[in-house]
Amino acid sequence: MTTQIYVATSLYGTAVLAAALDAGRFPAAGRRVLLLCDTAAVPEAAPSVGALPGFEALRTRFDEVRSWNDTVSPHHPAAWTPRADDVPLWERHLRRAWHLGDDEVELVLPSPHTAPALTLAQILTGGPVTVYADGIDAYGPTGGRLPPLVGTRVRRLLLPDLVPGLRPLLLREFGVEPEPLPAEALRTVLGELADGSGPWALPSGPALLLGEGLSAAGLISPAEEEELHLRMVRETVALGHTRLLFLPPAQEPVPWSSALAAEAAGLGAELTVPDAGPSGGPALPEALYERIRPALVVGCSATALFTAATLYGLPVATSGTGMLLERLTPYENPARTAATIADALLPGLADPAAVAGRSTPTAADVSRALGGLLPAVGFAMQPRVLPGLRPAAESYLSEHLDARTWRYFKRRRLVSLALPGVVPHRLAFVRRSTTLRRLARRARAVARR
Repeated sequence: MTTQIYVATSLYGTAVLAAALDAGRFPAAGRRVLLLCDTAAVPEAAPSVGALPGFEALRTRFDEVRSWNDTVSPHHPAAWTPRADDVPLWERHLRRAWHLGDDEVELVLPSPHTAPALTLAQILTGGPVTVYADGIDAYGPTGGRLPPLVGTRVRRLLLPDLVPGLRPLLLREFGVEPEPLPAEALRTVLGELADGSGPWALPSGPALLLGEGLSAAGLISPAEEEELHLRMVRETVALGHTRLLFLPPAQEPVPWSSALAAEAAGLGAELTVPDAGPSGGPALPEALYERIRPALVVGCSATALFTAATLYGLPVATSGTGMLLERLTPYENPARTAATIADALLPGLADPAAVAGRSTPTAADVSRALGGLLPAVGFAMQPRVLPGLRPAAESYLSEHLDARTWRYFKRRRLVSLALPGVVPHRLAFVRRSTTLRRLARRARAVARR
C-alpha cells in the first residue's frame, strides 16, 4: 500500500495542498496523512495551524492529521535533525508510531532545503518527493545545496501561478519542472476558509492592511515594523480611504494595534482590528477577498498581495519593500525573493498615480520587470547552487544596473562574486579570469590569518 504524507507548516500551505488534491494532482493512495509542523520561534505560545479558523474545512481531504511537534518533542521542529547514525532508528520509530508498516511512502514537502521538510526526506528514504510552493519565496533559488539523495527524488514542483509567466528558480539545479495549480481550485478552497471561519462581522470594502510578522521573523526590528504600519496608515488615508482594516499575522495580537487606531483617528479615518477567536475574523487575508472585497490591499511582500492581484483582481500596493531589501541579512535570506518581486512588480503606496493606474500583472508585465532581474538576484543569492546563471547575471548587471536597480544588490556581494557594477570596464578581464580570482581568494585568506 502507498501512504502519502503531506507536510504543512501554515494554513495557507494546507490550502494549497487541498487545492492540489481537488484538482487531481495526486494519484490515489491507500492513506493520506497531513503532518502539521508549527515552526514559530516559540510554538507553545503561538496558535497551532490545526486550531486556526477554517482548518476544519480543509482537513476533510486527509484520512488523518498528525503533529510533527509532538513527534520530536521536546526538540524544536525547525531546528532539529537526527544524527546520521540515528536515521535508521528514527525510520523504524516513525513507521511503527504512524502505522506505516512496509508501505511505500510518498512525501509532499514545502521548502525542501530546511527542517522539518528536509528532516522527513532524510529519515523516510527511497520514496518519491513532490515539493509545493507555500509562498512567493518559491520563485527564488533553493536555499543551499540540497543533498543529492533528496534532490534526485523530487519529481514535481507544484505552485499557485501567482506571478504569471515567471519561472521559479527553486530546484532548477535538479531539472525539476514547475507545475502550476489551477487558479479556480485555489479560489474555491479559499472560499471554504471564509465559510469555515465562523460568523464574523467585518466592514465591507475597506482598505486592508496586512500584518506580516516581519519583526517576529527577525527581518526588521519591532520599532521599524511599528513605524512601517504607521506609515501604511498615513499613506492609505492620503489616498482617500477612511475605513481601514488591519489583519495581524495569524490573528496574533501586536503591541502597536492601539497606536494604529489612534493614528487613523487623528487623520479622520477609522481602523478596525479583528478580535482573536472564531468570531473575530479569518486567519488568512485571502479568506476576506470574496466576502468583503477590499478596496485596496496594502502590505510589504506578503504572498496575500499576489493572491489579491492575480486571483481576485483587487488593487494592491506595497510599503516598506525598500527598507526590507536594505535590512535583510545575510544577502541569501529567502525573504529577499518576495521583497524583490513585490518591489519590482507591484505599485508603491507612496505613489498615488501608480496605485490609481494599477492593473492585474500580465505575463508581459512580469517579463519586463523580472525577466532579467530575478535570475541576477538568484545567482547573487546562491552562486554555488545555480552557477549556470552567471552569464545572465553579468548581462543584466552590465546593461541595467542604475540608481533604481542598485536596491536589489549589495556592492560587497558583487565584489565577492566578481560581477559587473563595481569593476571598471577596462578591468573587466579580471573578473573573467578564474586564475586571478583564485589568487585573490588566497590573498584574502592569508590576510585573515
